[in-house]
Amino acid sequence: MPVSWVDITVDGQTMEGYLAQPAASGRYPAVVVIQEIWGVNSHIQSVTDRLPAQGYVGLAPALFHREGRMTLGLYEEMDMALARLGRCTDANIIADVKAAVAYLKGQPFVDPNRIGIVGFCFGGRVSYQAACNVPDLKAAVVFYGGRILQPLGGPGPAPVEQTGNITAPILGLFGEDDGNPSPEDVEKIAAELKKHGKTYKFHMYPGCGHGFHCDGRASYRYEAAKDAWAKTIAWFDKHLKG
Repeated sequence: MPVSWVDITVDGQTMEGYLAQPAASGRYPAVVVIQEIWGVNSHIQSVTDRLPAQGYVGLAPALFHREGRMTLGLYEEMDMALARLGRCTDANIIADVKAAVAYLKGQPFVDPNRIGIVGFCFGGRVSYQAACNVPDLKAAVVFYGGRILQPLGGPGPAPVEQTGNITAPILGLFGEDDGNPSPEDVEKIAAELKKHGKTYKFHMYPGCGHGFHCDGRASYRYEAAKDAWAKTIAWFDKHLKG
């Protein structure tokens, strides 16, 4: 399984991305993997590494590239991570996702018509937001995306307020004990999707809080993480391979 760090151009700057692809030649569907607030760390790399065995190219763009190359944070550095998050803007986020999708579409080993996105925590919000703004995406998966109900980086529409623009089917995976998004938040998001007639499926995991999929955090829950990942691959198989 070839893996490499690649450079992606966005707004005249360079954004690094972690790329994993199947070893066999051919054109494959691809999945953009969006980081938590700690950057494209070993966990996000390991998630990306899982995709080639399932027949996908994986690309994890470093959305904190404006902070400096290879910007990472430790799980204990919550204040620093939140400060970096506070400097993000919705406009920059969408520019980054569009650049990552454009990079994938330009690769000879990617089927340009079969690209999806999955994100975790902050990345779950990005995944939902991207589904509203990047029509090239054909499927989206949201792992406990916080702040979907609020804009980021200044005034403007929150991702949930852009729900009517969604063209990709959305899978949402949430913890019942999470506070961001809370079960009440998830209900509001689901109501918007239903109101606009969008294709979606949400799953709520009892006994799980925020970050239940990340095996590097105390919030990790093995059984829920295993089930959620299986649902994620099934979602992509249905909408990117079907």
